[in-house]
Amino acid sequence: MARAEYKPVQLDLAQVCGLRIPATLITNRPDSVREFAAAVPGPLICKPVASPVLIEDDQLEVVYTRRLTPDDLADLRGVTTTAHLFQAWVDKSHEVRLTVVGPHMFAAEIHASSEAAHQDWRSDYGSLTYATTTVPGEVAAAMRRLMFRLNLSYGAADFIVDPAGQWWFLEVNPCGQWDWIQGATGQPIAAAIADDLQGVTI
Repeated sequence: MARAEYKPVQLDLAQVCGLRIPATLITNRPDSVREFAAAVPGPLICKPVASPVLIEDDQLEVVYTRRLTPDDLADLRGVTTTAHLFQAWVDKSHEVRLTVVGPHMFAAEIHASSEAAHQDWRSDYGSLTYATTTVPGEVAAAMRRLMFRLNLSYGAADFIVDPAGQWWFLEVNPCGQWDWIQGATGQPIAAAIADDLQGVTI
């Protein structure tokens, strides 16, 4: 599971399996970031390579996805400290949390009504609304290949859906939360997990 949740591994395999991913750079070199920013049309976002949680001044802090400003790109001194993950910003119609349990897929649209949640919906749950949705066939097939390659029977995957309806893979969390999605949409995720644990394949 530790290997499966590592973003560089996920992104590499996701592309191999046929999923669309944003242009991505992982580096601790400021010059590489500037070159990447010059080559990618539109803004960049930055997010952690591994766990987005840290302890600072004895407080648990979450590092959210952040869209970079020109001022950020002008001063990249902190980048040299450790590897950072930079991606091209993908314009969003909405996002999708796709919960995969064995052969079952439960897809929920996530619509954000605040600017903070539009960048990272985890930062403002109060602004979110949800709706069940269907998974395009090619995305479902690619996700099954990815789950097999990562040796996972459960995963909570996040996608951006752009205004043209294309799905962009961001990540899959082997321990991702699901109960609030079930509560908001009525999808029977708990029952699917129970069946999977008991070896029920229907």
